[in-house]
This record gives sequence, C-alpha cells and structure tokens, in this order.
Amino acid sequence: MAIEIAERFSVHAPIDAVWRFLLDPRQVVSCMPGASLEEVVDDRTFLGSVQVKLGAITTSYKGRVQLTEVDEQGHAVHMLAEGRETGGGTAKATLSSRLSLLPDGDTEILTEAKIDLTGRIVQVGRGMIQGVSHQLFQKFAASTKERLEQTPGSVPVASSEPEAIRLVPLVFRTLWSAIVGFVGRLLGRSRTKG
Repeated sequence: MAIEIAERFSVHAPIDAVWRFLLDPRQVVSCMPGASLEEVVDDRTFLGSVQVKLGAITTSYKGRVQLTEVDEQGHAVHMLAEGRETGGGTAKATLSSRLSLLPDGDTEILTEAKIDLTGRIVQVGRGMIQGVSHQLFQKFAASTKERLEQTPGSVPVASSEPEAIRLVPLVFRTLWSAIVGFVGRLLGRSRTKG
C-alpha cells in the first residue's frame, strides 16, 4: 500500500539551530515516539528500530535511514528509509524536509513522505494509516518544539527507554476526528440546503 504524507509546523528557534537538530539523528530519534537509534554507520547512514503496539500485539521494524541529499544552503534534506517487520512486512519511504525562515523569525519545517507498506499493518486501511501518521507527527512536532524552544541553561529531558507507539489511543483519536469531520460536513450541507 502506497501513501503520501505532507506535514508542517513552526518552531520559535533560529533556522541554523533547527537545521543542526534535523541533521543529528540522536536528537531527531529522541523526539520520535517508539523509535530508537542503534548505530550511526557514517554521517549519512543510520540504523534503528521502531516499536509499534496495537492492542495486545507489539511489533517492531528494524531498518536503515540514509540521507541521500543534503542542501546546506537551501536547508533541505532528502532521505531514504527502509525497514523490515519481525513478522515479515516491510516499510520503504522517501522523505524530504525543508526549512524556511518566517517573517517573525520562527522556522517552519515542511516534511513530505511517500511510503510503501506491506504486511499486517495494511489491514487497517489507508485512511487509518494516514490519520495515525498525522497523530504521530503531531507528537514529534510537540517534542521537537519543546526541545528547541527551551530557555538557555535548561536541561532537555529525554526518556531512557523508547516507549512503544500505542496505536489504540491514536486510532480512537483518528476515528473521532473523522466522525466529527463527517458530522460537520453533513451539518454544513443541511444548512446550505435549508
């Protein structure tokens, strides 16, 4: 199953600080729910894993992320990620992130991804996967903002163990958002007809 994701958020931090953060796999992984960095092969290749918990089932993906293009001047990076699930499924993705300086001095991060999934996870469907991906990105964005917007002298708080991504609460939030959106569209249509 192929899906596309596009997300953006802004951080109250200088663009150079956000750029250094984005290129540091240890920093990025510390903000990603369920992810852990296992090895830095070189300055552009990293090995890691992501643990996903869906109800009573916990599954892990192990894989590699490679920075395929780094544009220092344009503050853009392109990555190729490949992972294999312990149960046989796979995940392959091309990701790109681009930074831009906003008029108020904040930095905007725009991320786009094309992901191809196989295995048990595709049973939940494209809409659900995109909704859960959005929720996970929101958690990543909040953690990134917290880390980059700390006042000088404060010490970042990092968890010692990566916690598995708990999909059930995310799935419920995604379903609830879809229901609220659907009801809102219905009510909007009925008002325009009446």
